[in-house]
Amino acid sequence: MVKKDEYAKTIEYVLDAFAKAGIILTEDEKKNIEVADFGLSDLDNVGLQLLVYVNTERCCAKEMVLKPFQTCPEHKHMDGMENGVPYTGKEETFRVRRGTCYLYVDGEGKKEDIKAKLPNTTVTVFHEIILREGEQYTMHPNTNHWFQAGSEGAIVSEFSTKSRDESDVFTDERIKRIPEVEA
Repeated sequence: MVKKDEYAKTIEYVLDAFAKAGIILTEDEKKNIEVADFGLSDLDNVGLQLLVYVNTERCCAKEMVLKPFQTCPEHKHMDGMENGVPYTGKEETFRVRRGTCYLYVDGEGKKEDIKAKLPNTTVTVFHEIILREGEQYTMHPNTNHWFQAGSEGAIVSEFSTKSRDESDVFTDERIKRIPEVEA
């Protein structure tokens, strides 16, 4: 659970990061920033701050802000069923706006060779893709992945098919995707 004061400080960090990057937000967008600690209460190390611009049946666009060395835990976007209708898992493209993002996906790679700091969560994929400002990478549905900001933090734009974050499958069973903020 995210504590109220930690949530407020994190929102300040995110707004400052957007301002420094020249990303202009409306007042409504500022109110809709999500702070996710994934149920681990270790936001500075394992967490993600995000703003969803649009999420329709056909497309999704969001900004993700990570603090220095903050990690979004390993997960995948699985095929599934919604209201009795099958759907294909999310395809997503990450494009780095600010900072560096260490992205790990299914494929060849060894834990001892990665540049990121190992998070305090279960990770099983170590194929490393280093994304710097202006670089992007597309992940297909059902791909295990996790990512971490470099020492300066990161802002990553995501462009994808429909996002169903509540149905993401996390490798670490302790993870809770839907954030809880102290009342």
